[in-house]
Amino acid sequence: MRYYPVNLDVQNKDCLVVGGGTIGERKAKTLLSCGATLSIVSPEVTPSLEELASAGEVHIEYRSYLPSDLNGKFLVIGATADEGVNRQISQDAASKGILCNIVDRPESCTFVLPAIVEQGDLTVAISTSNKSPALAKRLRRKLEKEFGPEYGQLLSLMGSVRRRLIAENDSPEANKAKFEQLLDTNLLELFRQGRMGDIDNKLKEVLGKEYNLQSLLH
Repeated sequence: MRYYPVNLDVQNKDCLVVGGGTIGERKAKTLLSCGATLSIVSPEVTPSLEELASAGEVHIEYRSYLPSDLNGKFLVIGATADEGVNRQISQDAASKGILCNIVDRPESCTFVLPAIVEQGDLTVAISTSNKSPALAKRLRRKLEKEFGPEYGQLLSLMGSVRRRLIAENDSPEANKAKFEQLLDTNLLELFRQGRMGDIDNKLKEVLGKEYNLQSLLH
């Protein structure tokens, strides 16, 4: 395995995207969806990024990249069409110990970005260690058909159950057994079929009559 897999917390972290084209826009929106505090440096940006700036969601500097743009940043993504600028970003980030991704240039990166399938809080990441982004995208499309919205619904329920059980019972082994019992009741298929009444019945059977969807998910 070439890369060490991690899920990186960028919530409220100062991040930078250099480049305001369609690729830079996509990287920016992903960072924003994860709660990053985002700045963009680019002489020109897409209309969508303009809208985000007007809404106060990102800060844009309409100019070329400067090394000082990295000051105080947690990570940077280089998404420009200028190879010289991309190399400079990589070198500057390395000298400052800042996490860096240069689009389509793994040799210039300290991390690479996988293809992602999302359903609510479920995230499935696909990496080919940058050997074939085309294969990663094909696998993502295949998995998007397999992992439907019912997975996000199930995960929300299991998260609520876990928080409540931990608050009520400090026995990890007992809780673990209940989690396994719940999953064995085929909740996933019940969510897929929209059988919410049956889900309530399964919750009561395993956890007790005080457990139901309304109290857990609202």
